[in-house]
Amino acid sequence: MVKRFVCAFAFIICVYAVQAQKPLRQGDPKLSEVWEPEPKVITPGKTSSDAPSDAIILFDGQNANAWAGKDNGPVKWKVENGALTVAAGTGEIHTKQGFGDCQLHVEWRTPAEVKGDGQGRGNSGIFLMGRYELQVLDSYKNRTYSNGQAGSIYKQLPPLVNASRGPGEWQTYDIIFIAPRFYEDGSVKSRAQITVLHNGVLVQNNSTLWGSTQYIGIATYEKHGDKEPLVLQDHGNPTSFRNIWIRPL
Repeated sequence: MVKRFVCAFAFIICVYAVQAQKPLRQGDPKLSEVWEPEPKVITPGKTSSDAPSDAIILFDGQNANAWAGKDNGPVKWKVENGALTVAAGTGEIHTKQGFGDCQLHVEWRTPAEVKGDGQGRGNSGIFLMGRYELQVLDSYKNRTYSNGQAGSIYKQLPPLVNASRGPGEWQTYDIIFIAPRFYEDGSVKSRAQITVLHNGVLVQNNSTLWGSTQYIGIATYEKHGDKEPLVLQDHGNPTSFRNIWIRPL
């Protein structure tokens, strides 16, 4: 008797559940369609490395006109054979334009002739908003501290994997960066986040940054503008860059 009652009760529950779902299936599918705003039409690049039509070209191999050198002077790095190469001792360079949230594509190459080891081998860096460093380094068979190798957020977050190509080979970073937000009093409303593909391999997965890059000590945030220049580091090694473009988000 109890068994019959349980079965009957289960049957009633199933029927109720089916009936409850009928209005969802019988409703107007147009109620869940979104037509506005219509996404802007752009022309993608022929390959994933090529700039789409809405990108800002920061370096196309011809000149460094989008950049300024130390103290806003002329860029003293070398532009040769389609590449922009660090001239040791001339200092970092930065974009004349500021950026916040962005999609950034950078191709880079460490010297084919290997000199030094660890942090002394093909070292440079890409500083988002001039503060948050994505490390550039020859990390092919070159052990150093994990949060200082290629693909790391320097002195903060090691890459998920080491996807480095060998010395002298061109490598790519595809970056999605979300800038931090601050309250009026300077406190942090939301921290910066970054996703990085190194040679097409995910090495930072929506990672949350601790703060501005520090060589000594723990990274912290200090309030800054909504848009700040992109910086390429002079670390004394003749590291080269090419095909740099950015899409503000």
